[in-house]
Amino acid sequence: MENKHVQMHVELSAPLQLLPPVDFCCAYGSALLPCNQNKATMVDYILGVSDPVQWHSENLEKNRDHYASWMAYLGPKMITKVAEGIGVGVHFNPFVALNEERMIKYGVVRMHDLVQDLLNWESFYLSGRLQKPVYVLADNLDIGNINSVNLKAATSAALLLLPPEFTEGDLYAKICALSYMGDLRMLFAEDRNKVKKIVQGSFGSFQAMYKPFLDEFAAKGLLEISLSGGCQAAIKQDCSLSASRSLVSTLPQRIRSQMRMKLQGNDKPGQMVHNVAITSREEAAKCIQKVMRRLVMVSSARQAVSGVMAAGGVNACRYLVNKMSKAWKSRK
Repeated sequence: MENKHVQMHVELSAPLQLLPPVDFCCAYGSALLPCNQNKATMVDYILGVSDPVQWHSENLEKNRDHYASWMAYLGPKMITKVAEGIGVGVHFNPFVALNEERMIKYGVVRMHDLVQDLLNWESFYLSGRLQKPVYVLADNLDIGNINSVNLKAATSAALLLLPPEFTEGDLYAKICALSYMGDLRMLFAEDRNKVKKIVQGSFGSFQAMYKPFLDEFAAKGLLEISLSGGCQAAIKQDCSLSASRSLVSTLPQRIRSQMRMKLQGNDKPGQMVHNVAITSREEAAKCIQKVMRRLVMVSSARQAVSGVMAAGGVNACRYLVNKMSKAWKSRK
């Protein structure tokens, strides 16, 4: 098992040998699921860098063919402007041939933007991805520790949307589904079984990620966790108003501010608040669902437009066809 882990680390780290140095790197996506035997599946990467303009400048010198021809022509400043001005801060290079057998897609983001999204759910684009299991290959700024804030908030959001009794698998599925709420791609270009496959394929990793927060909430009396004969725990939660307010208080400040605006309708846009005056659990659940749907919808639409521009027409069509093919197969 250890040799297999080392081999996997070496294989996943291979792209870093071809690219300029990064502060953070993680691999993610369906290609990493144990059940996926398709070697043709692209491996996805997120690369965090301190200065995207400088990084793209260096990468264009090394790997100009990774970029759409017109983006390479416009240069590193325009590449960064498209990512940050139109998209949500991430520039993706898809369909990069690592070798004869493996294709990769990598997204480059400013470290400051990555940290802000993890802490505040600014776009929920990267924070949503890091709420699921990823394979970290480089972490010079301890993003793993910063991400604990993101994971705890995801646990709270999912609990607010779950019934009084549920299974451990239900919880991970709800957490996983947060980043797909309102995602326009789910209408026509995503596998409808995607959440189920992610949770089933990475159940042990989900357990390792979220156990500290389940234990913390149980210690506070918010949860009762009991182990049954299987590998999944059965969970009961306190659905009282005080428990619901406690969960809301652990959500990112930006989310709480938007919830308060929706509930009261008298706050100025952008005003940050510390408390949300919910009057029932049902009200809190409906409100956070609306806030998350809008946040994901806007982010996914922005990133889709940015992605088409960054990838170029041919690669964008190729990527969309692949996605729609998966979606079609899942609906049969």
